[in-house]
Amino acid sequence: MDYQSFIACIVQGEMPSFIFATVETQWFASLRFFDMKIKSFLAKPFASYIYKGIRREMESAVADQEKIFHHLLKVGRNTEFGKETGLEKVNSYEEYKQAVPIRDYEHLRPWIDKIKEGRHNVLWKGRPIYFAKTSGTTSGTKYIPITKDSIPNHINTARNALLCYMAETGNTAFADGKMIFLSGSPELERVGGIPTGRLSGIVNHHVPRYLRTNQLPSYETNCLEDWETKLNKIVDETFNQNMTLISGIPPWMQMYFDELVKRSGKKVGELFPNFSVMVQGGVNFEPYKSKLFESIGRKVACIELFPASEGFFAFQDSQQAEGLLLNSNSGIFYEFVTASEIFNENPTRLTLKDVKAGENYALIINSNAGLWAYNLGDTVKFVSINPYRLVVTGRTKHFISAFGEHVIGEEVEYSIQKAAEEESVHITEFTVAPFVSQKEGRSYHEWFIEFENKPRDMHAFAVKLEENLRKKNVYYDDLISGNILSPLKITPVRKNGFIDYMKSIGKLGGQNKVPRLSNDRKIADELARWAEHN
Repeated sequence: MDYQSFIACIVQGEMPSFIFATVETQWFASLRFFDMKIKSFLAKPFASYIYKGIRREMESAVADQEKIFHHLLKVGRNTEFGKETGLEKVNSYEEYKQAVPIRDYEHLRPWIDKIKEGRHNVLWKGRPIYFAKTSGTTSGTKYIPITKDSIPNHINTARNALLCYMAETGNTAFADGKMIFLSGSPELERVGGIPTGRLSGIVNHHVPRYLRTNQLPSYETNCLEDWETKLNKIVDETFNQNMTLISGIPPWMQMYFDELVKRSGKKVGELFPNFSVMVQGGVNFEPYKSKLFESIGRKVACIELFPASEGFFAFQDSQQAEGLLLNSNSGIFYEFVTASEIFNENPTRLTLKDVKAGENYALIINSNAGLWAYNLGDTVKFVSINPYRLVVTGRTKHFISAFGEHVIGEEVEYSIQKAAEEESVHITEFTVAPFVSQKEGRSYHEWFIEFENKPRDMHAFAVKLEENLRKKNVYYDDLISGNILSPLKITPVRKNGFIDYMKSIGKLGGQNKVPRLSNDRKIADELARWAEHN
């Protein structure tokens, strides 16, 4: 068996036959001698193999994007969507932009409805093998197609992030311990005959067999819908286990850690001495990091991911480099629109070769799941273009521009993180909304903040927060210096107030998160019920 065949067997969760032939002689004897476990042992050559391939793809990112674009066109021409939009006449990117305008889910919905009716070859060849069910702020429930061609993007990218970490650091021991993935229920319903559920639940069905014995919580616990009941069961099942890797959205990991500390009276790192890797995504990690590490009692390696129901777009490939490596060769062709233009009727659309470091772009995707010029709703900024590494800066719909300031998520997260570090304050959660004065007095930004420990001087903390934001956003600075806006005001939220708010709207746990910014008062007015003065 050649090396590539050997690796392929491991990827699919199969043990090559020649290993079985030597189980009681060469392999297991040597593994016992060196006190090693087979999973971490086999992970080393596999990690090195994948890591080298990813390094090669860094150099060919633009060329890979060109190949993906033409492959998408080739398949798309034979779909209902392709025939209606004239893809058979499209041979270049410039022609594509003319034929296919940028669209959001509402514009995609009629095609999704056709798939639900049982039609084939609608957005992509055949029918999707899954619908990823997610909730949108304006579209209600969304059904995102996952095809046979696109499922490897969802499955392999998280694996690649872990393998890059292994190859770079040499830490493979965590592969022998227990791993927990705080995710949605793996139970699937059928919509139009297609298995449908949360993306994290769908992915759960594709965990390789060789990792099943390491995975927690149990399938039965993972199927629980009530988050608080599920959390208690997760703690029950993991309390005395050799936990080595913990993964999830930061606020829900923090709830898990809080419950562990409450039950044991110990830091998480003391309870789980071999816990060495934390995998997270979904929100900016920085505002949560200090409190998570305090709960652990020490630092652990962190691996950040950029997944969504529509695709897995980037991952942290290095513990040393800033940003996440763009997933440039995984069935997705990317377009980028300067964030300030995204709501224009005809915004300027760029490909990967045209992007610049430091610019804020709205991310547009075209994929082998049948998504065409799809506005993801996320904004990104490249911190490097050789290779292409980025950071997620916010959501196109999550901003404040009630007064022309266009404050974005990256700016408020930076501002509060810097102020918290300077004042030795830990923030549990926060969100910001405009207050538009209807009577006397000027309007202002209202910050709803749940503190783990309050600032000694709340006014001084607010002043630092204000200064940080003014430095990041010149328009906001002009509004303050011109006395158009009053300085920001902080409304402290009582302990567990954000959890209670999420529970009240039926979005506690899973992949749900509180938006950092709103351009209206909908969330703010609801949160006021959990303000400390109430």
